Amino acid sequence: MSDERVLEVGRIIKAHGLRGQLLVDFWTDRSERWAPGATLSSDHGSLTVRAAARHQDHFLVSFEGVERREDAEQWRGTVLRAPRIDDDDDDDAIWIDDLYGATVYDAAGTVRGVVVDVEANPASDLLVLDSGALVPLTFVTALEANVRIDVDVPDGLFE
Repeated sequence: MSDERVLEVGRIIKAHGLRGQLLVDFWTDRSERWAPGATLSSDHGSLTVRAAARHQDHFLVSFEGVERREDAEQWRGTVLRAPRIDDDDDDDAIWIDDLYGATVYDAAGTVRGVVVDVEANPASDLLVLDSGALVPLTFVTALEANVRIDVDVPDGLFE
């Protein structure tokens, strides 16, 4: 995974039961992330999924080499990562990791700020700019990953 772009895809919440299962909060809808055989990386090493099942709003996951509750407890709070999967069927997809640090320009070419965060919103995720402005992703017209974002927004959005 060293040369590929890697995304944070979830976090281990806690150990569950006595046989090494872990409760995992996945931040992705890509089912291949929790499929048997999938390998996820972390700051503490790699984990390979043996089995996974939905459990309420999370997943119960068994990883290879994590056999007991004591083994599982060591992984609590660990952020899981995986290589980004570019979907050739969706050329218009905007990847969250491509937004951070990019300078936002309005239709007139005026710099409106730099993206410091992306806030989830049911209608449209919002670019959070260092200027304090919030810009819905629906207004993005062009994107150069981590460099430049052009937006066409309604009058008054930046005022």
